[in-house]
Amino acid sequence: MNTGTHSSCERGPFAFTLHHGESGTGPRLGHFTTPHGSAATPAFMPVGTAATVKAADPVAIRQSGSEIVLCNTFHLALRPGAELIRELGGLHPFMGWDGPILTDSGGFQVFSLAKLREVDDDGVSFRSPVDGTAMRLTPESATEIQLALGADIFMVFDECLPHDSSEEDVRRSIELRTMPWARRCLALHPRDGRALFGIGQGGLSATLRREHMQELAGLPFDGLAVGGLSVGESADDFRHMLAATTPHMPVLKPRYLMGVGSVPEILAAIALGIDMFDCVLPTRNARNGQALTMSGPLRMKNTQHARAAGVLEAGCDCSTCARGFSRAYIRHLLMANEILGAMLMTAHNLRFMQRLMEGARTAIRAGEFEAFAATTIARFRSATESTPEDEA
Repeated sequence: MNTGTHSSCERGPFAFTLHHGESGTGPRLGHFTTPHGSAATPAFMPVGTAATVKAADPVAIRQSGSEIVLCNTFHLALRPGAELIRELGGLHPFMGWDGPILTDSGGFQVFSLAKLREVDDDGVSFRSPVDGTAMRLTPESATEIQLALGADIFMVFDECLPHDSSEEDVRRSIELRTMPWARRCLALHPRDGRALFGIGQGGLSATLRREHMQELAGLPFDGLAVGGLSVGESADDFRHMLAATTPHMPVLKPRYLMGVGSVPEILAAIALGIDMFDCVLPTRNARNGQALTMSGPLRMKNTQHARAAGVLEAGCDCSTCARGFSRAYIRHLLMANEILGAMLMTAHNLRFMQRLMEGARTAIRAGEFEAFAATTIARFRSATESTPEDEA
């Protein structure tokens, strides 16, 4: 198992090296270096919203093969506060993680906390979901918070609209908010070895997606991200918008698809040239009883696992399977709401995501990614459709 030593031994200013995919289309292989280590791409980042990946300590994260994690600017600014984290040396010592950290800007909360905020062309005013106190985020404050947190990669502040927004509303959002906000974030970038990524929006308009990404590509960002997808649109719209966007992303900079964690979506995105992913899905599903395997997901609360002596997945080298914990035992823990059940499931799902990334990188290197993706997606869809819903 990859224990992440690669991440901790290579350190320096942010840099991205592309090893395969120089044509700008199709799957790519690369790696990026940050002040706290490096990571191979395609890369999946576990989400540590509140400076922790739920049900996993840093040792478990490292044992899974994960090399970079994501933390949430908005939630950490609310609790415990960016200044406290700065006083304690930044996120890395605060959470006991010595590898790279990416922080989102809080822009997604503009979308997800619609009932608690008001947006204007200068920024966003929130009511804290913790205690109801007022909070104001602007491009400047979002950037300053991320700098205080000490992230290796930080994101511009953007506006993410609902997937069914009109093209007129999306264009106005880009022109009056997301694009000017990106320039304001860029003006505060300290150029101290850490990276700032721009975020492309565009809703379900291929024209807007193309135009906005082309405009961002002309600015000195260290990488670019695709935002506003996997927010309720159809699978066809997801793929169409991504296919309309990636050809206009710079070849020699990392490409990040935000908030996407399903196996079919990740593999479809890798095929289109995406390098980086994050999502709460693998860890959230683990806590809710779904184990990810290369033969498809397992609903571990189903009665069919009540007497199963085997591990979650034969041949899996995660710490849960390697130690021989049976499906029957894990199901028992889940049904009894024991914390260990969430921990064992999370360790397995985190490792699954890294095995998926490792398999994708091996297939790309061998020129066999299309077959790898097709086989993996077919297994997942078949298993998902055939699994009975018989929880007891």
